[in-house]
Amino acid sequence: MTQTIKTQKERRQTAASALALIFSLALGGTARAEDVFNLDALIEAAKKEPPITVYAVTGKIVDTAEAFTAKYGVQASGKKVNEATQVELMIREHQAGNIVGDVSLATDVASAMGQLLPESIVTSWTPPDIENDISEKLRNPLVVVSDPHVWTYNTEKYDKCPVTNIWQLTEPQWKGKLAMLDLFDKPLYADWFNQIETHHDADVAKAYEDLYGKTLETGEQSATAAWVKAFAENDPLLSDSSTVAEAAGAPGQAEPFFVITSTAKYRDNEAKGLKLGLCSGVQPFSGFLYPGFGLIAAQTKSPNAAKLFVRYLMTEEGIAPQTIDGKISGNAKIGLPADEASGIAKHLDELMAFDAATAADDFDKRESWQDFWRVNYKK
Repeated sequence: MTQTIKTQKERRQTAASALALIFSLALGGTARAEDVFNLDALIEAAKKEPPITVYAVTGKIVDTAEAFTAKYGVQASGKKVNEATQVELMIREHQAGNIVGDVSLATDVASAMGQLLPESIVTSWTPPDIENDISEKLRNPLVVVSDPHVWTYNTEKYDKCPVTNIWQLTEPQWKGKLAMLDLFDKPLYADWFNQIETHHDADVAKAYEDLYGKTLETGEQSATAAWVKAFAENDPLLSDSSTVAEAAGAPGQAEPFFVITSTAKYRDNEAKGLKLGLCSGVQPFSGFLYPGFGLIAAQTKSPNAAKLFVRYLMTEEGIAPQTIDGKISGNAKIGLPADEASGIAKHLDELMAFDAATAADDFDKRESWQDFWRVNYKK
Protein backbone atom coordinates (compact mmCIF):
# COMPACT_ATOMS: atom_id res chain seq x y z
CA MET A 1 0.00 0.00 0.00
CA THR A 2 2.85 2.39 0.86
CA GLN A 3 4.49 1.81 -2.51
CA THR A 4 1.18 2.38 -4.34
CA ILE A 5 0.60 5.70 -2.58
CA LYS A 6 4.14 6.77 -3.38
CA THR A 7 3.66 5.91 -7.03
CA GLN A 8 0.45 7.88 -7.20
CA LYS A 9 2.16 10.92 -5.67
CA GLU A 10 5.01 10.60 -8.14
CA ARG A 11 2.49 10.50 -10.95
CA ARG A 12 0.86 13.69 -9.72
CA GLN A 13 4.23 15.41 -9.41
CA THR A 14 5.26 14.27 -12.87
CA ALA A 15 2.00 15.47 -14.36
CA ALA A 16 2.23 18.80 -12.55
CA SER A 17 5.82 19.32 -13.71
CA ALA A 18 4.90 18.44 -17.26
CA LEU A 19 1.95 20.79 -17.24
CA ALA A 20 4.06 23.60 -15.81
CA LEU A 21 6.66 23.09 -18.52
CA ILE A 22 4.04 23.01 -21.25
CA PHE A 23 2.40 26.17 -19.95
CA SER A 24 5.74 27.99 -19.80
CA LEU A 25 6.62 26.94 -23.32
CA ALA A 26 3.19 27.92 -24.58
CA LEU A 27 3.38 31.35 -22.96
CA GLY A 28 6.93 31.92 -24.08
CA GLY A 29 6.64 30.66 -27.64
CA THR A 30 3.10 31.23 -28.82
CA ALA A 31 4.01 33.73 -31.55
CA ARG A 32 6.80 31.53 -32.91
CA ALA A 33 4.51 28.49 -32.93
CA GLU A 34 1.90 30.39 -34.91
CA ASP A 35 4.53 31.63 -37.34
CA VAL A 36 5.91 28.18 -38.15
CA PHE A 37 2.65 26.23 -38.16
CA ASN A 38 1.53 25.39 -41.68
CA LEU A 39 -1.86 23.69 -42.07
CA ASP A 40 -1.24 22.74 -45.70
CA ALA A 41 2.02 21.08 -44.76
CA LEU A 42 0.27 19.17 -41.97
CA ILE A 43 -2.39 17.95 -44.41
CA GLU A 44 0.21 16.77 -46.92
CA ALA A 45 2.17 14.95 -44.22
CA ALA A 46 -1.02 13.34 -42.92
CA LYS A 47 -1.90 12.01 -46.39
CA LYS A 48 1.34 10.00 -46.41
CA GLU A 49 0.55 8.20 -43.16
CA PRO A 50 -1.51 5.07 -42.44
CA PRO A 51 -5.26 5.44 -41.69
CA ILE A 52 -6.19 6.39 -38.14
CA THR A 53 -8.84 5.19 -35.72
CA VAL A 54 -10.51 7.55 -33.26
CA TYR A 55 -12.08 6.34 -30.01
CA ALA A 56 -14.92 8.49 -28.63
CA VAL A 57 -17.79 8.13 -26.18
CA THR A 58 -20.31 9.26 -28.79
CA GLY A 59 -21.45 7.24 -31.79
CA LYS A 60 -21.40 10.46 -33.78
CA ILE A 61 -17.65 10.01 -34.11
CA VAL A 62 -18.32 7.61 -37.00
CA ASP A 63 -19.90 10.33 -39.14
CA THR A 64 -17.32 12.87 -37.98
CA ALA A 65 -14.49 10.62 -39.15
CA GLU A 66 -16.18 10.14 -42.52
CA ALA A 67 -16.58 13.90 -42.93
CA PHE A 68 -12.92 14.40 -42.00
CA THR A 69 -11.83 11.89 -44.63
CA ALA A 70 -13.97 13.54 -47.27
CA LYS A 71 -12.59 16.98 -46.42
CA TYR A 72 -8.88 16.20 -46.23
CA GLY A 73 -8.39 12.93 -48.11
CA VAL A 74 -6.91 11.44 -44.94
CA GLN A 75 -8.40 8.11 -43.98
CA ALA A 76 -10.00 8.00 -40.53
CA SER A 77 -12.56 5.78 -38.88
CA GLY A 78 -14.50 6.44 -35.70
CA LYS A 79 -15.36 3.89 -33.03
CA LYS A 80 -17.70 4.40 -30.09
CA VAL A 81 -15.93 3.29 -26.90
CA ASN A 82 -16.90 4.25 -23.36
CA GLU A 83 -14.52 6.12 -21.08
CA ALA A 84 -13.23 3.21 -19.01
CA THR A 85 -12.70 0.98 -22.03
CA GLN A 86 -10.80 3.72 -23.83
CA VAL A 87 -8.34 3.89 -20.96
CA GLU A 88 -7.94 0.12 -20.88
CA LEU A 89 -7.40 -0.08 -24.63
CA MET A 90 -4.89 2.77 -24.70
CA ILE A 91 -2.86 1.13 -21.93
CA ARG A 92 -2.93 -2.37 -23.44
CA GLU A 93 -2.14 -1.16 -26.95
CA HIS A 94 0.77 0.89 -25.64
CA GLN A 95 2.17 -2.05 -23.68
CA ALA A 96 1.84 -4.34 -26.70
CA GLY A 97 3.29 -1.78 -29.09
CA ASN A 98 0.27 -2.32 -31.32
CA ILE A 99 -1.66 0.93 -31.60
CA VAL A 100 -5.23 0.71 -32.87
CA GLY A 101 -6.69 3.87 -31.34
CA ASP A 102 -4.60 6.78 -32.57
CA VAL A 103 -6.82 9.43 -31.00
CA SER A 104 -8.87 9.22 -27.81
CA LEU A 105 -11.69 11.71 -27.42
CA ALA A 106 -13.51 12.48 -24.15
CA THR A 107 -11.68 9.82 -22.21
CA ASP A 108 -11.82 9.28 -18.45
CA VAL A 109 -10.32 12.56 -17.26
CA ALA A 110 -9.03 11.34 -13.90
CA SER A 111 -7.41 8.27 -15.43
CA ALA A 112 -5.89 10.40 -18.17
CA MET A 113 -4.29 12.70 -15.59
CA GLY A 114 -3.42 9.89 -13.18
CA GLN A 115 -2.16 7.28 -15.64
CA LEU A 116 -2.14 7.98 -19.36
CA LEU A 117 -0.31 11.31 -19.46
CA PRO A 118 2.20 10.77 -16.61
CA GLU A 119 3.20 7.40 -18.06
CA SER A 120 3.54 8.85 -21.58
CA ILE A 121 0.93 6.53 -23.01
CA VAL A 122 -0.68 9.52 -24.71
CA THR A 123 0.27 13.07 -25.53
CA SER A 124 -1.70 16.29 -25.81
CA TRP A 125 -1.35 18.73 -28.70
CA THR A 126 -2.99 22.13 -29.09
CA PRO A 127 -3.29 23.52 -32.64
CA PRO A 128 -0.97 26.55 -32.66
CA ASP A 129 -3.03 28.52 -35.17
CA ILE A 130 -6.15 28.52 -32.99
CA GLU A 131 -4.47 28.40 -29.58
CA ASN A 132 -5.49 31.97 -28.76
CA ASP A 133 -9.15 30.98 -29.13
CA ILE A 134 -8.75 28.33 -26.44
CA SER A 135 -8.67 29.28 -22.75
CA GLU A 136 -5.28 28.64 -21.23
CA LYS A 137 -6.86 26.26 -18.71
CA LEU A 138 -8.18 24.13 -21.58
CA ARG A 139 -4.98 23.81 -23.59
CA ASN A 140 -2.86 21.30 -21.72
CA PRO A 141 -4.30 18.73 -21.80
CA LEU A 142 -6.46 19.97 -24.66
CA VAL A 143 -10.15 20.01 -23.81
CA VAL A 144 -11.93 19.42 -27.10
CA VAL A 145 -15.44 19.46 -25.69
CA SER A 146 -17.17 19.62 -22.31
CA ASP A 147 -20.34 17.70 -21.54
CA PRO A 148 -22.90 19.47 -19.31
CA HIS A 149 -24.66 17.22 -16.80
CA VAL A 150 -27.66 19.04 -15.37
CA TRP A 151 -30.40 18.61 -12.78
CA THR A 152 -33.48 17.64 -14.76
CA TYR A 153 -37.21 17.42 -14.10
CA ASN A 154 -40.39 16.36 -15.92
CA THR A 155 -42.04 19.38 -17.56
CA GLU A 156 -45.36 17.56 -17.91
CA LYS A 157 -45.57 17.07 -14.15
CA TYR A 158 -44.13 20.39 -12.99
CA ASP A 159 -44.62 23.96 -14.24
CA LYS A 160 -41.10 24.76 -13.07
CA CYS A 161 -38.18 22.97 -11.49
CA PRO A 162 -39.31 21.59 -8.11
CA VAL A 163 -35.83 21.92 -6.60
CA THR A 164 -33.85 25.06 -5.83
CA ASN A 165 -31.14 23.61 -3.56
CA ILE A 166 -29.25 20.31 -3.67
CA TRP A 167 -29.94 19.72 0.01
CA GLN A 168 -33.63 19.32 -0.79
CA LEU A 169 -32.64 16.10 -2.54
CA THR A 170 -31.74 14.63 0.84
CA GLU A 171 -35.27 15.16 2.19
CA PRO A 172 -37.87 12.36 2.58
CA GLN A 173 -40.10 13.44 -0.30
CA TRP A 174 -37.39 12.55 -2.80
CA LYS A 175 -36.52 9.15 -1.33
CA GLY A 176 -36.60 6.59 -4.13
CA LYS A 177 -37.41 9.29 -6.69
CA LEU A 178 -33.89 10.28 -7.72
CA ALA A 179 -31.70 8.87 -10.48
CA MET A 180 -28.22 9.28 -11.91
CA LEU A 181 -25.57 7.35 -13.80
CA ASP A 182 -24.15 4.36 -11.94
CA LEU A 183 -20.95 5.71 -10.39
CA PHE A 184 -19.44 2.22 -10.38
CA ASP A 185 -19.85 2.02 -14.15
CA LYS A 186 -19.34 5.75 -14.76
CA PRO A 187 -16.77 6.81 -12.15
CA LEU A 188 -16.91 10.41 -13.36
CA TYR A 189 -19.67 10.83 -10.74
CA ALA A 190 -17.31 9.72 -7.98
CA ASP A 191 -14.80 12.17 -9.42
CA TRP A 192 -17.51 14.82 -9.33
CA PHE A 193 -17.89 14.31 -5.58
CA ASN A 194 -14.17 14.80 -5.13
CA GLN A 195 -14.15 17.91 -7.30
CA ILE A 196 -16.95 19.39 -5.19
CA GLU A 197 -15.12 18.66 -1.94
CA THR A 198 -11.80 19.97 -3.28
CA HIS A 199 -13.04 23.20 -4.81
CA HIS A 200 -16.59 23.96 -3.61
CA ASP A 201 -17.05 22.52 -0.13
CA ALA A 202 -17.74 25.96 1.35
CA ASP A 203 -20.46 26.48 -1.26
CA VAL A 204 -22.14 23.22 -0.24
CA ALA A 205 -22.07 24.28 3.41
CA LYS A 206 -23.50 27.68 2.51
CA ALA A 207 -26.28 26.08 0.48
CA TYR A 208 -27.30 24.14 3.60
CA GLU A 209 -27.32 27.28 5.71
CA ASP A 210 -29.29 29.20 3.07
CA LEU A 211 -31.94 26.47 2.91
CA TYR A 212 -32.34 25.68 6.60
CA GLY A 213 -31.20 28.89 8.27
CA LYS A 214 -28.59 27.20 10.42
CA THR A 215 -24.99 26.07 10.19
CA LEU A 216 -24.36 22.53 9.02
CA GLU A 217 -23.20 20.27 11.84
CA THR A 218 -21.79 16.97 10.73
CA GLY A 219 -19.45 14.25 11.84
CA GLU A 220 -18.31 13.69 8.26
CA GLN A 221 -15.02 14.99 6.91
CA SER A 222 -16.65 17.74 4.88
CA ALA A 223 -19.95 19.33 3.91
CA THR A 224 -19.67 17.50 0.60
CA ALA A 225 -19.34 14.15 2.34
CA ALA A 226 -22.37 14.96 4.48
CA TRP A 227 -24.41 15.75 1.36
CA VAL A 228 -23.21 12.66 -0.53
CA LYS A 229 -24.08 10.48 2.47
CA ALA A 230 -27.58 11.92 2.78
CA PHE A 231 -28.11 11.82 -0.98
CA ALA A 232 -27.06 8.15 -1.12
CA GLU A 233 -29.39 7.32 1.77
CA ASN A 234 -32.29 8.58 -0.36
CA ASP A 235 -31.85 5.56 -2.67
CA PRO A 236 -31.16 7.11 -6.09
CA LEU A 237 -31.73 4.80 -9.02
CA LEU A 238 -28.33 4.02 -10.56
CA SER A 239 -28.48 3.16 -14.24
CA ASP A 240 -27.31 4.01 -17.75
CA SER A 241 -28.01 7.33 -19.43
CA SER A 242 -31.07 6.25 -21.40
CA THR A 243 -32.79 4.76 -18.36
CA VAL A 244 -32.01 7.84 -16.25
CA ALA A 245 -33.40 10.20 -18.90
CA GLU A 246 -36.55 8.14 -19.36
CA ALA A 247 -37.07 7.92 -15.61
CA ALA A 248 -37.29 11.70 -15.55
CA GLY A 249 -38.86 12.47 -18.89
CA ALA A 250 -41.21 9.66 -19.87
CA PRO A 251 -44.70 11.17 -20.30
CA GLY A 252 -47.70 10.08 -18.28
CA GLN A 253 -45.91 9.55 -14.97
CA ALA A 254 -47.70 10.39 -11.74
CA GLU A 255 -44.41 10.58 -9.82
CA PRO A 256 -41.50 11.03 -12.24
CA PHE A 257 -37.91 10.87 -11.08
CA PHE A 258 -35.69 13.91 -10.54
CA VAL A 259 -32.32 13.24 -12.16
CA ILE A 260 -28.96 14.53 -13.23
CA THR A 261 -28.14 13.71 -16.84
CA SER A 262 -26.24 14.91 -19.88
CA THR A 263 -27.83 17.59 -22.04
CA ALA A 264 -27.28 15.18 -24.94
CA LYS A 265 -30.34 13.26 -23.73
CA TYR A 266 -32.55 16.31 -24.31
CA ARG A 267 -32.60 15.45 -28.01
CA ASP A 268 -35.00 12.67 -26.97
CA ASN A 269 -37.65 15.30 -26.20
CA GLU A 270 -38.23 15.37 -29.96
CA ALA A 271 -37.01 11.91 -30.90
CA LYS A 272 -38.90 9.98 -28.18
CA GLY A 273 -41.44 12.47 -26.84
CA LEU A 274 -39.68 12.87 -23.49
CA LYS A 275 -40.48 15.82 -21.22
CA LEU A 276 -37.04 16.78 -19.95
CA GLY A 277 -36.62 20.22 -18.42
CA LEU A 278 -33.41 21.86 -17.28
CA CYS A 279 -33.34 23.10 -13.69
CA SER A 280 -31.77 26.53 -13.43
CA GLY A 281 -30.95 28.50 -10.32
CA VAL A 282 -30.20 25.45 -8.18
CA GLN A 283 -27.83 26.19 -5.29
CA PRO A 284 -24.89 25.87 -5.29
CA PHE A 285 -24.87 24.61 -8.89
CA SER A 286 -27.33 23.47 -11.53
CA GLY A 287 -24.98 20.74 -12.72
CA PHE A 288 -21.41 20.33 -13.86
CA LEU A 289 -19.24 20.50 -16.97
CA TYR A 290 -17.26 17.32 -17.62
CA PRO A 291 -14.26 17.94 -19.88
CA GLY A 292 -13.40 15.70 -22.80
CA PHE A 293 -9.71 15.60 -23.68
CA GLY A 294 -8.40 15.07 -27.19
CA LEU A 295 -5.40 12.78 -26.69
CA ILE A 296 -3.01 11.22 -29.18
CA ALA A 297 -1.42 7.78 -28.69
CA ALA A 298 2.29 8.32 -28.07
CA GLN A 299 3.23 5.42 -30.32
CA THR A 300 0.89 6.24 -33.21
CA LYS A 301 2.34 5.68 -36.65
CA SER A 302 0.27 8.59 -37.94
CA PRO A 303 1.11 11.56 -35.71
CA ASN A 304 0.30 14.17 -38.36
CA ALA A 305 -3.06 12.61 -39.23
CA ALA A 306 -3.87 12.43 -35.52
CA LYS A 307 -2.99 16.10 -35.05
CA LEU A 308 -5.05 17.07 -38.08
CA PHE A 309 -8.04 15.22 -36.67
CA VAL A 310 -7.67 16.91 -33.29
CA ARG A 311 -7.53 20.27 -35.06
CA TYR A 312 -10.65 19.38 -37.07
CA LEU A 313 -12.50 18.75 -33.83
CA MET A 314 -11.58 22.25 -32.69
CA THR A 315 -13.39 23.79 -35.69
CA GLU A 316 -17.09 24.54 -35.94
CA GLU A 317 -17.52 22.02 -38.73
CA GLY A 318 -15.75 19.24 -36.86
CA ILE A 319 -17.57 19.64 -33.53
CA ALA A 320 -21.04 20.53 -34.89
CA PRO A 321 -22.46 17.01 -34.38
CA GLN A 322 -21.74 17.40 -30.65
CA THR A 323 -22.62 21.05 -30.06
CA ILE A 324 -26.16 20.29 -31.23
CA ASP A 325 -26.34 18.08 -28.12
CA GLY A 326 -25.37 20.95 -25.84
CA LYS A 327 -21.70 20.03 -25.60
CA ILE A 328 -19.38 22.99 -25.26
CA SER A 329 -16.42 23.34 -27.61
CA GLY A 330 -13.03 24.15 -26.14
CA ASN A 331 -12.77 26.78 -28.87
CA ALA A 332 -14.34 29.90 -27.37
CA LYS A 333 -15.36 31.17 -30.79
CA ILE A 334 -17.73 28.25 -31.29
CA GLY A 335 -21.13 28.65 -29.64
CA LEU A 336 -24.13 26.38 -29.36
CA PRO A 337 -26.70 26.27 -32.16
CA ALA A 338 -29.97 28.12 -31.59
CA ASP A 339 -31.97 24.90 -31.81
CA GLU A 340 -30.01 23.02 -29.11
CA ALA A 341 -32.72 21.26 -27.09
CA SER A 342 -31.80 21.91 -23.44
CA GLY A 343 -31.21 25.66 -23.51
CA ILE A 344 -27.98 25.20 -21.54
CA ALA A 345 -26.27 28.14 -23.29
CA LYS A 346 -28.12 30.54 -20.99
CA HIS A 347 -27.02 28.74 -17.81
CA LEU A 348 -23.35 27.84 -18.28
CA ASP A 349 -22.33 30.11 -15.42
CA GLU A 350 -24.44 27.97 -13.05
CA LEU A 351 -22.43 24.81 -13.73
CA MET A 352 -19.48 23.56 -11.72
CA ALA A 353 -16.52 23.23 -14.06
CA PHE A 354 -14.12 20.31 -13.52
CA ASP A 355 -10.60 21.45 -12.76
CA ALA A 356 -8.26 19.15 -14.66
CA ALA A 357 -5.32 20.34 -12.55
CA THR A 358 -6.60 18.24 -9.63
CA ALA A 359 -7.94 15.31 -11.67
CA ALA A 360 -5.08 13.04 -10.61
CA ASP A 361 -6.31 13.49 -7.03
CA ASP A 362 -9.80 12.50 -8.22
CA PHE A 363 -8.23 9.33 -9.58
CA ASP A 364 -6.46 8.58 -6.30
CA LYS A 365 -9.65 9.06 -4.26
CA ARG A 366 -12.12 7.48 -6.67
CA GLU A 367 -12.38 4.16 -4.87
CA SER A 368 -12.75 5.91 -1.52
CA TRP A 369 -15.78 7.83 -2.78
CA GLN A 370 -17.24 4.68 -4.31
CA ASP A 371 -16.76 2.82 -1.02
CA PHE A 372 -18.28 5.74 0.89
CA TRP A 373 -21.30 5.60 -1.41
CA ARG A 374 -21.61 1.82 -1.06
CA VAL A 375 -21.65 2.06 2.73
CA ASN A 376 -24.41 4.69 2.75
CA TYR A 377 -26.51 3.53 -0.18
CA LYS A 378 -29.60 1.83 1.24
CA LYS A 379 -31.00 0.21 -1.91
